[in-house]
Amino acid sequence: MQDLTIAVVGATGAVGTEFLRIMEHRYPNAHQFKLLASQRSAGKQITVNGRELTVEQTTGDSFQGVDIAFISVNTAVSHQFAPVAVQAGAVVIDDGSAFRMEPTVPLVVPEVNGADVEWHQGIISIPNCSTAPLVMIAHPLMQIRPIVRIIADTYQSVSGAGGAAIDELRDQTRVVLDGGQVTAQALPDQIAFNVFPHIDSFLDSGYTREEQKMINESHKILHAPDIAISATCVRVPVYVSHSAAIHLEFEQPVSPEAAREALSQMPGVQVLDDPANGVYPMPWDAAGKDDVFVGRIRRDASCANGLVLWVVSDNLRKGAALNSIQIAEELVARNCLKPKSKSASR
Repeated sequence: MQDLTIAVVGATGAVGTEFLRIMEHRYPNAHQFKLLASQRSAGKQITVNGRELTVEQTTGDSFQGVDIAFISVNTAVSHQFAPVAVQAGAVVIDDGSAFRMEPTVPLVVPEVNGADVEWHQGIISIPNCSTAPLVMIAHPLMQIRPIVRIIADTYQSVSGAGGAAIDELRDQTRVVLDGGQVTAQALPDQIAFNVFPHIDSFLDSGYTREEQKMINESHKILHAPDIAISATCVRVPVYVSHSAAIHLEFEQPVSPEAAREALSQMPGVQVLDDPANGVYPMPWDAAGKDDVFVGRIRRDASCANGLVLWVVSDNLRKGAALNSIQIAEELVARNCLKPKSKSASR
């Protein structure tokens, strides 16, 4: 990885910033970065592994000599620049929804379906930040008994809506505590001291696009189109980390003990399940961590073949930046990607 030339499109955003932070930790000798963003952010200075780099405006010429282009921007920009990067010879790892459901584009969580990177045609997508922890939990449990139904109720932090939403939570909290009136701008409703079941736009079905993404993406990643899935996605006044109450129905009963054992063996999953002693996952504890945390594992009192779990993960890491880096690592491990130039190794 440290020999690769990596372009980061959206380098000044919340996910781009986290991507660079993780790269510094995992690859302290990596130096070949091209930091790209909009015209508004061009010229900013960012220090990566001890080197001060200048953010450049993303153009059609930005991807020459690039091995991997990590893209974390809106869908329109992904559609504009991902094909350009592929044409220049880069492999694109896209953080957004632009290509996720394209049949020729792998949608990958490496611990679950890492082998899918082998059939990429230049672009690989990562799933929605609530889909990733869901499939990380479902995958090992499917090895015990087939899953027939999943109901996921998510409680999603404001960082999932970007840096402006983080600022809005902070600013609104101050205004409300001072007795003032707030106006929502980055988010559809007041977020300070409030929650709302409105993430992305509503569809004719009554689901939001966010909820439909979880359904479609889980089917694709798990290679299990017949699982019945429903989701309700709620925005909560938390800065970082998404949580979810997940109800699973299996073809036959699965004991909580068997589920804990399977989950404890899953790479990237950490079981925190001793509620009598106050041990269960929380957003504050998951923030800045790589793992998906699961607890409150119990039988579903409403379903003979069901289990209920509580899942928390850092949406900026496993839900976005970390997963992208792991995909790049998967490409290298499977000999699907080699550096164009050895000059990066120094």
